Amino acid sequence: MYHNPVEAMDRTALEELQVDRLKETIANAKNAPFYEARLSGVNPEDFKTVADIEKLPFTTKEDLRGQYPYGMLTRSLDEFVRLHASSGTTGTPTAVFYTQKDLDTWADLMARCMYACGCRKSDVLQNMSGYGLFTGGLGIHYGSERLGMLTVPAGAGNTKRQIKLIRDFNVSVLHIIPSFALYFAQKVQEEGFDTADMPWKIALIGAEPHTEEARQKIEDMMHIKAYNSYGLSEMNGPGVAFECVHQNGMHIWEDAYIVEIIDLDTGKHVAEGEIGELVMTTITREGMPIIRYRTRDLTRFMPGKCECGRTHRRIDRITGRADDMMILKGVNIYPMQIEQCLMAMPEVGQNYLIELVTEGITDQLKVKVEIKDEYFVEDMRSLQGLQKKIAKNLCNEILLTPRVELCQHNSIPKADGKAVRVIDTREK
Repeated sequence: MYHNPVEAMDRTALEELQVDRLKETIANAKNAPFYEARLSGVNPEDFKTVADIEKLPFTTKEDLRGQYPYGMLTRSLDEFVRLHASSGTTGTPTAVFYTQKDLDTWADLMARCMYACGCRKSDVLQNMSGYGLFTGGLGIHYGSERLGMLTVPAGAGNTKRQIKLIRDFNVSVLHIIPSFALYFAQKVQEEGFDTADMPWKIALIGAEPHTEEARQKIEDMMHIKAYNSYGLSEMNGPGVAFECVHQNGMHIWEDAYIVEIIDLDTGKHVAEGEIGELVMTTITREGMPIIRYRTRDLTRFMPGKCECGRTHRRIDRITGRADDMMILKGVNIYPMQIEQCLMAMPEVGQNYLIELVTEGITDQLKVKVEIKDEYFVEDMRSLQGLQKKIAKNLCNEILLTPRVELCQHNSIPKADGKAVRVIDTREK
């Protein structure tokens, strides 16, 4: 059962639809100052198959910043009704603009995602994400309303109020970022409630990369089914890809996007199942189409067909970002490797922090780890043994022995939005 019949469309017909929409997208994109120059000489009618997309140049975040604010738009400004933007705290921000048609398309895709993981019109959704320029809050909100769910725009923070709303209005679906979900589960218990008795049944999690171990910990602590999602503002926001009830990869909606996975160095497509950089092209965006956007996110196509019957390809969870890779003493390390190792250990709590520092003439890796109260004992030998165990497990994963610091529950500062996992103070 599908929210939209296109979800089970025959692959041949789906690819024909993609080609038709790609041609329209190329023609439309040429109305933007940036693509008018970038696609000079490109004839949309030369594109006969989806594979022909490799003839087109990549678009990067630097391109979007360079065209800030209006260089990517294909319509006059009075045709747009919304914009979202990155914070821009470390440089020129990126801005994404939406016509009313773009917003309607986005809401439809988001409703499709929610339906795939079991949400129905009879559910009540509590949106525990920040609103504003961040796309996550409003994207989920409009998708929830499009599906017909009663929607509670709680926003972020204020744990006691969140709990009251959930209990008072029998909330069955939560939208919550993974790091806050782990924190929230513990706070619910501290307020005297058993998470098994809460009305929730579905958690929509995303906005920050997380491991399967972190997802399992959320499900175990909250007695809930947590569904992974993927989105980025350049492609609308949330709703690009979502897990179905089988939780075996995220269906990425190919009637709205052409999806590639490329080798970081060569830019060529990797083999099926190999990890590479996700590259995406919008093929239904009206006001600000983006062609072959290098997301810097690392993932792979999942082989085989999904049990749910949807024909759109699935991507694996994001394993990290090409620009998140840390190089220390010649070793390539991704933060997700460290999280995966930590979350698999029963002694470890919900929060951790990776610090890269320079000591003397060498760089060092420090990992601060919150430990559950029952393991944070006064016996120094027990703590030292746990410290060595964590360091050894991490070394087995990343091939370097970090300096591990054990921290009490809730002692590592928490960010208001996405979790800050890495602080790099090394001397450049």
